[in-house]
Formats: sequence, C-alpha cells, structure tokens
Amino acid sequence: MKQHRAGLWETLRYQGGLGAVVWVLHRITGLGILLLVSMHVMAAFFMNALDDPISTTLTRWYQSPPVQVFVYFCVLYHALNGLRVLVEDLYPPLWRYHRELIWLQWAMFIPIFGLPAFFIIRGIVVGNP
Repeated sequence: MKQHRAGLWETLRYQGGLGAVVWVLHRITGLGILLLVSMHVMAAFFMNALDDPISTTLTRWYQSPPVQVFVYFCVLYHALNGLRVLVEDLYPPLWRYHRELIWLQWAMFIPIFGLPAFFIIRGIVVGNP
C-alpha cells in the first residue's frame, strides 16, 4: 500500500469545520479577556502603589474605543459560546443540532454586538469619544 505524504501547503491548509473555528474563537476571546483584565489590574497597581505614569498610559489604552470594541467582542462572544456549550452539555440530545446551535449563537451575537459597536465606531469617525 502506497502512503500519501502531504506537502507543506497541504499540511498548513485549514481543514477543520465550523466547530473548529468556534473553538479557536473561544480560546482567543478567553485570552483577550485575560489580557485586558491583567492590564486593568496592573494599571490600578501602578496608580495606587507607585503613582507611575505607566498607569495613565495603560488606562488610556484600555479605555480607547478600539480596545473597548475588542473587549465587548471578547466578553459577548465568550459568554454566548459558553452558554451554548453549557446547554449542549446539560441536554445531550441537542448534540445532533450542534451546527444549528452555532448558527443560532451567531444570529444572536451579530445584532447584540453590532449595534453598540456601530455607535462606538461612529463616535470615533465623527469625533465624539
């Protein structure tokens, strides 16, 4: 029997499905939340303990509108995906509707995220912080 050896491009090409994308996004948003909470704690520490200008720089960074949109994306996506996983785990017959539940999650996420993100981004473009 002849074995097929995959080349570099075949190895790097994405072959996962919708579930893999959801899994990766869940991990990325979790790391984003961890990063932003860490920055918030560090800024509070530098402000209270050292009265350092680093604290104002960090505070300005995580209070900037693009970072606020990213934080909102991370928290909302992570929460909705975690809720979907919880529902699937607590009620196993829903596993056969896994793909449909992912699409339902996106159908809920897009309008809930889109409207506030639109107003934040519009404030950046128009000039109202």
